Amino acid sequence: MANPGLAQRIGHQQFSPEVWDELAAGYVPDRELCCKLLRVSNDQLPGLLSCARAARDRFHPDVITYSRKVFLPLTNLCRDYCGYCTFRRDPGVTGAHTMTPEEVLETCQKAEALGCREALFSLGDKPELAFPEMRATLAHLGYRSTLHYLETMCELVLRETSLLPHANPGLMSAEWIERLGAVCPSLGLMLETTSTALLGPGQAHDGAPDKVPSLRLRTIAEAGKQRIAFTTGILVGIGETVEDRVDSLFAIRELHERYGHVQEVIIQNFRAKPTIPMRDQPEPQMGEMLRTIAVARLILQDVNIQAPPNLSSPQYAQLIGAGINDWGGVSPLTPDFINPEAPWPHLAELERNTNAAGFDLRERLCIYPEFIRAALSRGGPMAERLRAAAIDGAFARSAA
Repeated sequence: MANPGLAQRIGHQQFSPEVWDELAAGYVPDRELCCKLLRVSNDQLPGLLSCARAARDRFHPDVITYSRKVFLPLTNLCRDYCGYCTFRRDPGVTGAHTMTPEEVLETCQKAEALGCREALFSLGDKPELAFPEMRATLAHLGYRSTLHYLETMCELVLRETSLLPHANPGLMSAEWIERLGAVCPSLGLMLETTSTALLGPGQAHDGAPDKVPSLRLRTIAEAGKQRIAFTTGILVGIGETVEDRVDSLFAIRELHERYGHVQEVIIQNFRAKPTIPMRDQPEPQMGEMLRTIAVARLILQDVNIQAPPNLSSPQYAQLIGAGINDWGGVSPLTPDFINPEAPWPHLAELERNTNAAGFDLRERLCIYPEFIRAALSRGGPMAERLRAAAIDGAFARSAA
């Protein structure tokens, strides 16, 4: 329940025990209070984290989930130039690559042998609109667009393996959300931020036409209209303000309250790399991540919240104390192509650290249990594969 007056009853950084008690009991903070909570002092941080854990435990007690996935960088050509990205390439640059169908299938078959359940397709946003080389590649493969090619590769995975595709292809029209929703149980697009200031010269999204916040919100909303389980999230430390961060989380909550389709929200920290324009940008410290995750939990309440463990290693176990209930995808085969310098933790280590925090580690599918029924209603080979993968409409079947 919301309590808009709570922010007026506290000072800038001093929170009384009564305030923590009200938040822990389920009061949802308003924007003003959330901004104050993100600036809470170190000596008050334990109170904030305790409230976030209480909120998490009301809805997601005892279990932290993860998805055993294979990471498929279908193409790293992209028309956007984001200041923090090492994934994208221009044609002809070292490392530029578009996977062939044979490469997709071979990688998925290796992943299947290792017990993976999710085939995560990540790719640049509409590179054929910027590069004639990509148009030539697609023509050689027999496709009009990258999304047509992605659709066929998802069909290939469904037909030839036991994996379930999850696609993050960038902005999508209503038609493409419907088409990809027929071959993927869930889809994803990071909101990243609602800040239009980051589109300005020299900012993180300068030269990135697909990062206009209103366009990304439109895609997320359209997925909701079609009842497709959707993964989104924010980036922390790319130049946004505390207020921007709160506004982004509230925008996600508003769409989820309207459509009920946001299956998880990722709180992802910026990592500086020597080859990116933002190489001198300071990375968010653990305290900032703990505050952001905790406030996200208080805003989003029952929504699944994920933080990638490899981006906070070796201290990632601390994130459990801020209110997450999911580690995201972890691959025994492929690296994190978005952050290649940050290897996945070994699953045995992840389980050990999760258990030490008092939680069981449990494998899930690419789609969360509470969204499976809606995905099954779409029918077709995707629904058949999903039904075979799920046990009682819930978590992943055992690989044993």
